[in-house]
Amino acid sequence: MSENPQLTDDALVPRLHLIEDQPLEARADAYAQLHEELRAQLEVGDKLSARSPA
Repeated sequence: MSENPQLTDDALVPRLHLIEDQPLEARADAYAQLHEELRAQLEVGDKLSARSPA
């Protein structure tokens, strides 16, 4: 799957359904990729909020 700069709630549920329809080995790889994308998105959010004045 291509890189998603922002994974929205509207995109997440259909993507999870697609992952669940895959064979187990492919599903594991897809969940690992999704995990990495979500982690990266959270880290970007953390960096942006750290730069914002409180």
